[in-house]
Amino acid sequence: MFRQRKAWDRCFPASIDSLIIPFNYQGEGHQTWYKVVGSLDSCTWTPLVVGHGGPGQYDYLLPLSDLATKFSTPIIFYDRIGNSRSTHLPSNPSSFLTIDLFIDELVNLLEHLRIRDRFDLLGHSWGGILGLEFEVRRQPEGLRHLVLTSSLTDMGMWSASTGELSKAFPDDVQKGLAVGVADMEAYGKVLRMFHKKHGCLMDPWPEELVYSMNQSISPSADISVAVGMFTGELRTWSIIDRLDRIRVPTFVINGRADIAQDFVVEPLIRGIRPVKWVTMEKSSHTPMWEERERHMDLVNVFLST
Repeated sequence: MFRQRKAWDRCFPASIDSLIIPFNYQGEGHQTWYKVVGSLDSCTWTPLVVGHGGPGQYDYLLPLSDLATKFSTPIIFYDRIGNSRSTHLPSNPSSFLTIDLFIDELVNLLEHLRIRDRFDLLGHSWGGILGLEFEVRRQPEGLRHLVLTSSLTDMGMWSASTGELSKAFPDDVQKGLAVGVADMEAYGKVLRMFHKKHGCLMDPWPEELVYSMNQSISPSADISVAVGMFTGELRTWSIIDRLDRIRVPTFVINGRADIAQDFVVEPLIRGIRPVKWVTMEKSSHTPMWEERERHMDLVNVFLST
């Protein structure tokens, strides 16, 4: 029996399926694509905004829709600017692709849906970085809970984890991972091999995950955001010394075979209060697929407190 979610005294607009909203930034007009699963016309449940990893797109996170169908939690997915169905930015310099850009886009989404005064936030992988920075930099009054799935606190630790795990693979895989996006065809091939053991343990992969991977690492993929972000602000990113600014209850999830190994997420446990941590023993980087029912039950219980 799950604890009943607390009602609150604000009603939402009518239920929405998928739409595009305008997003203006530094004098440029862009568009953000989003999708709502469940009803936003209820006054009962706090909506959960989902931030995808990548840079990529939301599709691989669709299992989180279970929180809407099973527990009545409205779920808001969106493709961040530069990705998938939202405006692409192939001509913008890397200096344009800042964390503040993506925070402002998130704020624009919250304001458009009129949920800025009360919402929960779940970030997967790089989406967790965005959630952490949003809380630390802006201290949003409406944020009630933060869920960090397979995320990180320090890019150096993330790189160390990838390097450590890659040692179990043949030399050509290690070399391909080291080359990275400089050779997308080679990188995409070896990254798929790497992710078979540390990205998703299901065989075959769900089609939504295959689609998301293809959008990110196929030879024809638009990788301008990935290149810009990870050669720019995220290259030496760390939030370890700012974790004491996290004010909201936080739930940390990782998988036993995750790229986000225990040592990668452990600073979150030391630096945030209150915090809860669960390592899912049969999962890697996508526990929402690999242990789907348990993952949803854990998130629901956390959001219900």
